[in-house]
Order: sequence, then C-alpha cells, then structure tokens
Amino acid sequence: MARLALAALLTLVSALCWAHDGPDPVAHWELMPRRAVDGVLKARIGPDARIEGAPAAAKTSLGEALLFDGVDDALVVAPDLASVRASLPKEKFTVEAWASVDTPVGYGGLLGVFQDNGNAEKGWVLGYNDRTFTFGLASQGGDDGDGRMTYLKAKTEFELGRIYHVVGTYDGKLMRIYVNGKLEGESAQQSGPLLYPDQAPVVVGAYRDRDENNFHHGRIVSVALYDLVATGEGVAHLFGHRKELTTAAPVIQEDPNFRMVVEPYLQYPTATEITVMWETSRNSTSVVYVGPSKAQLQPVQGDPALIHRVRLTGLKPEGHYVYRVESVDDQGRKVESPLLTFRTAPAGPAAIRFSILGDTQDQPHINKRVAEHMWNERPDFFVILGDLVGTGANKRHWTEHFFGSMRPLLSRVPLIPVIGNHEGDARLYYDYMSVPEPEYWYSFTYGDMEFFVVDSNREVAPGSEQWKWLDAALGRSKAKWKFVGHHHPPYSSDEDDFGNLWEGQSTRGDVRIKPLADLYEKHKVDIVWAGHIHSYERTWPMLAGRASPNGPVYIVCGGGGGGLETHGPTRPEFSARVRHGHHYCIVSISGDVFEMRAFDIEGRQFDSLVIDKRLPR
Repeated sequence: MARLALAALLTLVSALCWAHDGPDPVAHWELMPRRAVDGVLKARIGPDARIEGAPAAAKTSLGEALLFDGVDDALVVAPDLASVRASLPKEKFTVEAWASVDTPVGYGGLLGVFQDNGNAEKGWVLGYNDRTFTFGLASQGGDDGDGRMTYLKAKTEFELGRIYHVVGTYDGKLMRIYVNGKLEGESAQQSGPLLYPDQAPVVVGAYRDRDENNFHHGRIVSVALYDLVATGEGVAHLFGHRKELTTAAPVIQEDPNFRMVVEPYLQYPTATEITVMWETSRNSTSVVYVGPSKAQLQPVQGDPALIHRVRLTGLKPEGHYVYRVESVDDQGRKVESPLLTFRTAPAGPAAIRFSILGDTQDQPHINKRVAEHMWNERPDFFVILGDLVGTGANKRHWTEHFFGSMRPLLSRVPLIPVIGNHEGDARLYYDYMSVPEPEYWYSFTYGDMEFFVVDSNREVAPGSEQWKWLDAALGRSKAKWKFVGHHHPPYSSDEDDFGNLWEGQSTRGDVRIKPLADLYEKHKVDIVWAGHIHSYERTWPMLAGRASPNGPVYIVCGGGGGGLETHGPTRPEFSARVRHGHHYCIVSISGDVFEMRAFDIEGRQFDSLVIDKRLPR
C-alpha cells in the first residue's frame, strides 16, 4: 500500500494537528458517486475498494456522499489483511470518519479489520452501537493479556440521520474517541503494539468478521486512516474544516418503495383508551379509523412518522371495536391494514383472561405457533416477560423475528412488555413499545388485577429507586389480585445459570432479585412471574425462603422461542412443578378465584394452579 502525502489542506495544518512533524496517511477514501467506477471506489490515497451491493448517491450540505442501505452495501478494501498487513499501522494510529447512522445496531462498523470471537478478539474497528459511536481495539499489552478488545464509547448519543465527525486514536498507551472535535472518552486498558488476527477483511461500511456481518445504514462522506496520532487540537482543527456537515438538518434517506414494515399492534389498554402502533417504510401520515362497527368508523389523526403511535381515547369500557390504519406518503401513495378488532378493559371488577410467556427471542417459527395457540384462547391482553428479541439493537430481530411471527395476536390483543437482558436497553425497544414513563417500570390495572412491571436489569436492591417505587405502588394498590413481572427469577432449579449443579452448588435463582421477596411478602403479592430461564417452573407458596401456605407463588414461564434449558439433577424444596419444553400460560380470574393453566407447544396442558381467596391456603 503506497504511503503518499496528505491532501494539501491537511499538509498546511500538519504541524498543528499531529503529534510529529507531518501526517503520513495509510489510506483516504472520499465516498463520492463520481469515484465509484465499474464496481470499484477509487481511493484518494491508498488502495481502491471493491463495492458490494449498490450504495446510492446522497446529498450533504457540502456536496455528495454514498448512502449505505443496511442490507448488503459495503466497501471491501481487502478481502483479507494478508495483502495489506505490511502497510497497516503497527502501534500508533488515527482513524477518522464523517458519517451518519440511519438505523442503530448493537455492533456497527465504519472502518475496521478485526475478529471478535469470544476470547479470540484481535484488530480494531471504528463504529457505533445503538446509541453512541465506539472505537475498539486489541493490543499485545492489553489488561486481559489474551487479545480481548476494549470498546471505548463516546458520550454523545447520535441523532439518527445527522452527520458526525468521529475519530479514534491510539498512541500505544491510551485509546481516545472524539466526536465533532471534542474528546469524549479514553482508556488505558490497552498498551503496546496492535494485535492483529491471522485473517480478517478490511471493510468500510460494515461490522464484519468471521461470524458477524452487520451492514451500515446511513451516509458516509469520508474515511481516513493514519499511522500516527492526532492531538486533540489537531482533531478539532480537522473538524473545523467540515463542521457544516454536522449542523445540517438530519436526513434519513427514505425507501423509494412505500410499504408497511410492521403491521398494526396494540399497547396499554384501559377502560377508555388504547394505543395503536405500526411502522411504514417512509415518513407518512398516521390515521386510525375506529368504531363499534365497519359502518361507524371515524378517523383519529396522529403525527406523521415512520413508527406510528396513535392513542385512542373516549372509548367505552368493555367495548368491542373494529379498526384499521392508513398512511399516505409525500407522493400520495397509500398503505392500509385490513379491518381488525380490539376490546377495551372493564371499568371495575370483571372476569378476565390473559396469556403470558417469556423469551420469544430467536426462533420465530416457535413464536408463531405459541402466538396462534394464545390467540385461540381470545385473551384480553398478553404479557411477555422479557427477551422479546435476541438482540434489541438489531432492527431485523424486531421487524422479522418478533412482529413478523406473532400475527394475528399482536393486531387484536394488547401486549404488556417486560424488558429483558437481550433488549440491551436499546432505543428500538423504546421506539416500538408504548407504556407509561419511565417505560422500564410501570403498573397496569385490568379488572380485579394490578400487574407491576419491574426492570430486573437495573438496580432493585433495598433503597434503590425501583425498590422505593415498587414498595409504594404495592402499598397503595387496592387490587384484589397483585402480580409482579420481571425478567430474572428469584427462584430457579436451572442446572447452570446460577452455578453448575452437576459440578457444585447453585444460588438457585438470581441473588440480586431475591431481596424483592421481602416486598412481595409484605404486600401480599399473589404471583411473581419471571422468564430468563428457558423452561417452566412453579414454586410452592414461599415465605422467608421456605415453602409456606400463605406466601407468593413464583412462576418461571420462559418457553417462548429461546433455546431450551434443563433443570438441575436435584430438586430444591421450593420447586412444585418443572417442565422442559416450549410453553405458555393462560390465566383466568373471576372474583375470588384465580386459575392458571400451562400448555406445551402442541397446546397440551401440563400444569395448573387454582387459588380461591375464600378458602384458607
């Protein structure tokens, strides 16, 4: 790879911008349409890059860029680093990009050459997660001593569609990341020469290694690599030359085709309100036509959007309604749903039925079967106990795995979500879910029941914010039936999540969550639901850690689409029933009587629980 002088503009400021006498670029790509010729992007400096897919021409406030579609667009500088290894930075280097992110992902790449596979982590990458830009690398002197990469995160949460200037530097002792000319993070966890993998592609516009290939969606204006270290003053100076790019209004290049990306689904019902949501491929109008019959539909307008959210108000309790959604884009094209239905909640005590499951995540064919079984029960609402998807920052996991697999349930029965660890607190979870603030904890009343949702990924210890909220909310609840749902279970017979029972001991549940049992006992909670463990388990009523007639019952219902797990070789006292296999639960409540039935993937009942508050327990 040739080492050439930098462009004249950078040469003039080299003494100011860099840590030694002059810049020494390894490669520099200006991603302009005119540089794309016969499937190759001509480099300004260094090697040309092979074009994968068909990045489209896109505008910026200072000219043009290439738009990567997030599906199959990328630039391959080298299919393997063997041909360019001698020219890659050995220790000190700077990597720079001007780019926007239109769709956040858990691991996104702007320029990288790496393998990130378990303990075999080598190379470096400038990229982003679902909220911030990142700079990752492995060195020969890293803290772990085994090639583990350190991912440095910037502080600024990027705005979708806005162009940013992102720079990562490494001087053999410190990693630094800069956004729009300002230092936003540094780490001393890596030191010494860079640690490169034996094989890895050099790629612009994708996070790619042996088993991952996450394509970038957004504009890329320019990418550059230097085998020296930019100072903070130098980064700020470089930013100044194109800062107008970052002040321009965000632009998310819209799909030329207008379609429904996510069909309508329902959220958070009350006696007089319900939320209808859907997603379109282009920004468009939001209208819900709703009424007691097809002949009585009235339009309710929402704000134009990609992810549409319309709150219907002024409804009648226990009302049967029909609805359809309609969106029109700026070209006058229309998409609409078929006629669908929903039912509002009762205004007071009433017989109700709901379904519950957890960990739908990675197997949409399983989700589809479970959803069809639950729909056949015609529940009033359904609860998912966390891990709705395999990766919360992966949009396809939402649009294809989750929403794509759970029809007709989602469009006719409201979803009550609990956030799990696989959601990763990703912004897509909050984009797609619509529940009361702060969204990761809230309560939900339906008939004689109040359901309290807790985020067990966050702090739940005594005295924590969530603990105080839950203590107060349970204390003021007047509901006959009190249920709590969180992702992690305080009681579990699982073989290895809480200690390997085949080789030693186990905590038999999540120790962080166990103190919450004090609140459940204090406030006489009836059922505590959890997922996380991909199997079924029901405890005896529990008080002070022991089976007792008058305590809460704990049920693990993690049988959605996740990979199944196995119970340990011995049974703890708390365990009343276990089951290996995909499953779901149906709950019916009428006055003082609670009935829970658990079903397998074939719809066959394998467990039940009846509680009658008129009888001694």
